[in-house]
Amino acid sequence: MDYQVSARKYRPGTFDDVIGQPHVIQTLMNAVSTKRIAHAYLFSGTRGVGKTTVARILAKALNCERGPTSRPCDRCENCHEIAQGSSVDVIEIDGASNTSVDDVREIRENVKFTPFRGQFRVYIIDEVHMLSNSAFNALLKTLEEPPAHVVFVFATTEIHKIPATILSRCQHYNFRRIARTEIIERLRHVAAQDQLTLEDRSFVALARASEGSMRDALSLLDQAVAYSGKAILHSDLEVLLGAVPQELVQDLIRAVLAQDSPAALASLAHLLDQGHDLRAFCAEVVERLRNLLVAAVVSGTTELRSLIETAEEDLNQLSREAKTLTPEQIQDLLAIFIQAEDSLRFSSHPRFVIETAAIRATRLLRHRDSHTAQPVQAAPPPSNQKNAIDSEARKTISPAAAPRTRQDIPVATKPASQPNSTSRPALSDPVPTPETDAATATSATMPTTPVDPHPTLHWESVQEEINASFPNMAPFLEAGRFVGTEGGFVTIGFPKQATLARARLEKEENLLVLARLCEQQMGHPVRVRIIELSEAHPPGPTMAQIRAAKEQEQRMVLFERAKANPTVKQALEIFGVELAEVRTIAQQEASE
Repeated sequence: MDYQVSARKYRPGTFDDVIGQPHVIQTLMNAVSTKRIAHAYLFSGTRGVGKTTVARILAKALNCERGPTSRPCDRCENCHEIAQGSSVDVIEIDGASNTSVDDVREIRENVKFTPFRGQFRVYIIDEVHMLSNSAFNALLKTLEEPPAHVVFVFATTEIHKIPATILSRCQHYNFRRIARTEIIERLRHVAAQDQLTLEDRSFVALARASEGSMRDALSLLDQAVAYSGKAILHSDLEVLLGAVPQELVQDLIRAVLAQDSPAALASLAHLLDQGHDLRAFCAEVVERLRNLLVAAVVSGTTELRSLIETAEEDLNQLSREAKTLTPEQIQDLLAIFIQAEDSLRFSSHPRFVIETAAIRATRLLRHRDSHTAQPVQAAPPPSNQKNAIDSEARKTISPAAAPRTRQDIPVATKPASQPNSTSRPALSDPVPTPETDAATATSATMPTTPVDPHPTLHWESVQEEINASFPNMAPFLEAGRFVGTEGGFVTIGFPKQATLARARLEKEENLLVLARLCEQQMGHPVRVRIIELSEAHPPGPTMAQIRAAKEQEQRMVLFERAKANPTVKQALEIFGVELAEVRTIAQQEASE
């Protein structure tokens, strides 16, 4: 034969030539060496990982003129006949075309005959899961008690379709996908033998496209040779594979790192002009960001090379780009594009999805930089704004981590009778800050303003903190309403029918949580009292009704803003429709 495809030309002929399946090879070699040969083997795994090849090598090991031996010579007449598929002692059957009971009966009739040349008759049934249930049942007795000179080897890509009665009669070996590094090494060997010229990244692209199948990788290499000749350009290979050029992926990543939204949109427009698939592009971006994250957290070059399978030049570029971001920023970017990849599966506007993700990614870094660029120490707010700021801070800080207010911080002051003496703060006092120093200087020269002994309780802040930190308690709290504060008590009332919510809030641990949150605002110990609302109490809405009214008001404001938008107006006029609903981006993401 003048020409053979690479998958056949470079097919392993001995156990030592097989790559990617050391657990299977070692077990079979030991079994042959110690004469512990089973009567039936079942090889399972994805396509192109060596199931049929190992079955033939096992047949060689059993029928080699030196054998049985774990290292067949691959030169004797028996080995040559088995490699060419012409051995009378090794019968290869296609399970897809021999599915009936009659085919299995023929096997049962032939197994009684002794081998012609070797010591064993080996039956290799490929795609055995295609056999019918009747054929499997007809094979059971022969499979369980075959003649001593018969060995069955089954191969399948769908192990879940094999009946349990067959599995229990076989030794099962699971073939793994071949690692990319091993595929790349094998492709380099083939390219050297055939005098092919490829770039390093071309080997990586072939290994990635093969998805762990050695046969697929060699077939793709043959395609590339047929397309480009023996000097294969990486651009030609990308066209052949239908892969997204890495330059386009890097263009988008550079735009994200530079926080350049127009450049990101331009790179996406260029991608669409070339007709590339957006889902494949988004998957490439996700993989690139994953590599950036690995490069950001792994410092050693050797470890990095083992975790990222790419060319050396690309590895150096990843290391440089990773230094410009923190791992937290890369994780945020990764989450954005993973969400976009999921949305592309169902969206009828894929371009809008990926463009939105790109803009969010660029503005995310810009938003983070704007926060980190704030000065370390800001000037203290005016006294008439302090209560408002404290109120807003309580909405976002949990009770355990809430900072002490200015009134809570003890300040060392000089006694009035000794104006010239110096004093040092106690060891238990906090370290003085510029704010406390300013407060001390002000108190020494100006009369102090009397502090309100009964600060106002901002109940909405308490309720928001409950929603954020104690979501299990929030629905029961919303069933009641805030009555007021009097005599060191905070009173919460519940309607007569809200017995479950009232009983839940009356638990000691829940009362302590509410009391602690109220104390943080009021500055002195309080107790929470749960009562049943009666006719003596003035009527009023519950907390849930107040929240629902506010949300409705916000929706109406948002609706009116959308209707007033010129773009929306024009769209409504063009399509002759009415505005039905308006959502914020956060609401849309939550619903998705």
